[in-house]
Amino acid sequence: MNGTAFCCLFASLLAIRRGNVTRHRALNTAALGLSALFLMSYVTFHMLTESTRFGGEGTIRTVYLTILLSHILLSIAIVPLALFSYVRGLMGDVERHRKIARITMPIWLYVTATGVIVYLMISPYYPH
Repeated sequence: MNGTAFCCLFASLLAIRRGNVTRHRALNTAALGLSALFLMSYVTFHMLTESTRFGGEGTIRTVYLTILLSHILLSIAIVPLALFSYVRGLMGDVERHRKIARITMPIWLYVTATGVIVYLMISPYYPH
């Protein structure tokens, strides 16, 4: 879901740069929906299963923990940013939407991409 949300966001960015507001809006709606579904599934999964420790050592562990920490902190920040940006866009408050979207879009792209990276890095250590 995060990977697909990333693709939607990237395509949304291309669409708005080409002036296609309708496509931009649709892709952002899809990204927001995918992100919400992912968050719900993530919380449910972690409520029902034990935590998995990253098994890598040395430099790769440092890389993993750095990516994970930045992902967690920015994923907290992206929730209100994405919601404010989305609502301002829907309401037609273009000036305020653009102002916050310039901050929101790169963070949201980073969070969706690093979510996939973190998953790929820890998945070999899952017990199932």
